[in-house]
Amino acid sequence: MSLAVNLPEIIVVKNPLEPPKGLEGAVVAIGNFDGVHRGHSVVIRAAEAMAARLGRPCAVLTFEPHPADFFAGRPVIFRLTPEREKALALGRLGVEAMFVLTFDQALATLEAEKFVADVLVRRLKISGAVVGYDFHFGKGRAGSPDFLKQAGQRHGFAVKVVEKVLADVAGSPEAVHSAATRMALEAGNVSAARRLLGHDYFVTGEVIHGQKLGRELGYPTANLALDPSCRLLYGIYAVRVVVDGVVHKGVASFGRRPTVDNGPPLLEIYILDFKGDLYGKELEVAFVGWIRPEEKFDGLEALVRQIDKDVDKARAMLA
Repeated sequence: MSLAVNLPEIIVVKNPLEPPKGLEGAVVAIGNFDGVHRGHSVVIRAAEAMAARLGRPCAVLTFEPHPADFFAGRPVIFRLTPEREKALALGRLGVEAMFVLTFDQALATLEAEKFVADVLVRRLKISGAVVGYDFHFGKGRAGSPDFLKQAGQRHGFAVKVVEKVLADVAGSPEAVHSAATRMALEAGNVSAARRLLGHDYFVTGEVIHGQKLGRELGYPTANLALDPSCRLLYGIYAVRVVVDGVVHKGVASFGRRPTVDNGPPLLEIYILDFKGDLYGKELEVAFVGWIRPEEKFDGLEALVRQIDKDVDKARAMLA
């Protein structure tokens, strides 16, 4: 059975010099928000509550590229939610807009007080700010949550600092954070990632042409080239796929296809009981369960026998 879904509307504004019409005086949640995990969602909910109390819109202020990539001078972070996926996840939490600042040398060396006065007050004209307990900003990370509270008093905007959200509701002292989610996905543990994120890990992309071998094998696939930073463990997964707003069940292989060509990493999705042309369509793929590692088979017949088993397992997981 397929289910229809409505994609959220969210305004994305890059390097705003002034608030867009209708977003004047917004309450902003500030952070990287990679993954938009359970801890991030608590920050967002706090911002939404403040916005409702003040009668203001709610937005997120975030940064691209990831600061760690900027300081390293190259991509080093496994991006859980590249910019498009981040906007989707934030929109599903009810955020009206995402302000994106380019993280470059100018921003990295901007003093904390200057960030507040120039970005938050002059350019965005915020009425409130919400951050996590470990958020730091400005040159040398000098801007702490306490600094932001004091700056809010000086400049006339409200500030709320959200305390640590635990990774394990049973009592673990560890906070939920993006690094733990990355580690889970690098091990193929999409269930653990789901517990940390509060939602399925998902990717998006446009269907590209492949070798069309799947069609010959009886399992036509939709192929996506994922963000180059993706370090999801190579293997076979049970997935849910959104096509034109409709959710379908599927089985996906992420890896280099050692039986066929051992080429560049590719996500190949077989959508169960689906017929239609997918080339050029935008898909969203949510990873629901781990089936097995990627492996090399002794010929295509052995590969097809294993795919038969993989499809049966995916059906059971997604039932």
